[in-house]
Amino acid sequence: MLSRLKLIDFRCYGSFSWQIPQQGAVILGNNAQGKTSLLEAVCFLLRLQSPRTARPGPLAAHGRQSFGIRGELPGQIRRILWAPDAPDLQVNGEPRRDQRSYLADSYPVVWMGNDDLSLVRAGADARRKYMDFLGTQWHPGYRTALFSYRRALKTRNHLLKHKSRDRLQIDAYTRQLALYGTELRSLRASLLELLLPHIIMAYRRIGGREEQVGAAYRAAEEGDLYERMCAGLDRDIRYGQTQNGPHRDDLEITLNGRSAAQFASEGQQRTIAISLKLAQSSLLTEETGHTPIHLIDDVFGELDPTRRIAFLQALPADAQSLITTTHLDWLHNTPCPLPAFQLENSTLRPVQS
Repeated sequence: MLSRLKLIDFRCYGSFSWQIPQQGAVILGNNAQGKTSLLEAVCFLLRLQSPRTARPGPLAAHGRQSFGIRGELPGQIRRILWAPDAPDLQVNGEPRRDQRSYLADSYPVVWMGNDDLSLVRAGADARRKYMDFLGTQWHPGYRTALFSYRRALKTRNHLLKHKSRDRLQIDAYTRQLALYGTELRSLRASLLELLLPHIIMAYRRIGGREEQVGAAYRAAEEGDLYERMCAGLDRDIRYGQTQNGPHRDDLEITLNGRSAAQFASEGQQRTIAISLKLAQSSLLTEETGHTPIHLIDDVFGELDPTRRIAFLQALPADAQSLITTTHLDWLHNTPCPLPAFQLENSTLRPVQS
């Protein structure tokens, strides 16, 4: 569990330090006080990813080019000094040469936010990100395949836009893309096979009804990936980007055999979204032997009382959970499940119970 967090020039925090309770905490505060940024800092420290931005640049405080995050965990002190040209990544004082080596022994994380409904309602991109965020924590081969695929895709798309359009060069990256893409699809299918029972179990716990939630991996095209890419080369050149591959795939989510996006009620969709995240948690615990740190950003106001209680009860008892909220009215006079802190002007103070 994360016992201490220090920030330098991260988002709205110039300098910040927090001794975190072992079981976690509820962080209270008005909007724009930096509650979500604290969870974001933990997520970036452990996964080198932010759920709010695709690039690290915006994480630096206004007017700054770099930022620092330091966290203490059992047996680990992780430190990031992020600069645009040369990020410095260290574990226990020893430099890690790249992002993959930094992530190799990091702790698992589950992020839950009030935009998780997009996992059911929005386009395929949200569901691919969900699978990839889980997959890179589940299996080192997944990280390798995903990062290699993304590099090859970026280069191939650049070549497709280039005026010379050297077809031999394009073909070399097409072969790489097909190799890593085929591996990535296979890993995603294996991951979903492991994940689905956890989704079903979580839905029953939260929903309390005998409804059948389902999920199926849908490739954007059938057949050999290299052959499909070669056949679509003229179209790719016309569009200036690769039209086939795992970056176009989707995770089809159903309820009682029908599309959850089209036919499930809002309450059912919210239950599915929560179930997807709780399934991440239970699968990572099973596969890694570590209960993930749960980062829960302002979700309780969107849930009815029954789902709220079921969700709190479904969180692993041994998990460290960091929960942000603007108020505690959703508790309806029941005791706060975790130590509470008030956040104001980038300062945390304990709330007396």
